[in-house]
Amino acid sequence: MRIDLHTHSTASDGTDTPAELVRNAAAAGLDVVALTDHDTVRGHAEAIAALPDGLTLVTGAELSCRIDGVSLHLLAYLFDPDEPELARERELVRDDRVPRARTMVGRLQALGVPIEWERVARIAGDGSVGRPHIATALVELGVVETVSDAFTPEWLANGGRAYVEKHELDPFDAIRLVKAAGGVTVFAHPLAVKRGEVVPESSIAKLAAAGLDGIEVDHMDHDEPARARLRGLARELGLLTTGSSDYHGTRKTVALGECTTDPEIYGEITRRATGAFPVPGAGGPRPV
Repeated sequence: MRIDLHTHSTASDGTDTPAELVRNAAAAGLDVVALTDHDTVRGHAEAIAALPDGLTLVTGAELSCRIDGVSLHLLAYLFDPDEPELARERELVRDDRVPRARTMVGRLQALGVPIEWERVARIAGDGSVGRPHIATALVELGVVETVSDAFTPEWLANGGRAYVEKHELDPFDAIRLVKAAGGVTVFAHPLAVKRGEVVPESSIAKLAAAGLDGIEVDHMDHDEPARARLRGLARELGLLTTGSSDYHGTRKTVALGECTTDPEIYGEITRRATGAFPVPGAGGPRPV
């Protein structure tokens, strides 16, 4: 089985619609794909309706959190999307995205970048606007060559010249809320140092004690020493280890299934979940 547990669609900051994403996942030879848009479940219904035969969808979201001044992303899988407290917190985070993005555009303008809000809004479309949309605008304007090049201290990285903080969940509260909604939590790309400051291992240990289920180990932003370090930490703390692409369509160079999760780990995730269940595809023939 080939299992990719971290992807994004146009419901947040990916370039594939949810329907395109599941079709592309099947075409890439995946057996299981998780749709984990930022702080939203809005793409799930479309993905389910288009799900090809032979592909299973894991519903989820990537929750924006902050601990001791450091941002972190928490992948939440198979939770009840209608659980009111968790839904309310997701809405608070989403509502902060537009004013935050507008402020970042203003900061870029003050730095001499000829960027307009209308360009960013066009790129975001119906998705939850965020830094990748602003980064794409910078690429279009020729300010940087790639989206990744925008995520530096010079521009949009955490603490960068145009960076603006946003409303983020306390991760301990997030773990509690996801658990209450029957879901499973995995710390996304915990050692992605090129994105900015990372959470120390002592804090990961505290999150594990609070009920964190796993950490994402195999990820494009982790080199081999980082992956080895995370596997050792997972053994020490009793955490599951996952792998995934963090696919964003054409916004990043990573391909679906570039990193994958062990089937036994996937099985344990599904065993722990009670809020929702993986959805087997029956929407049409699997692409060849």
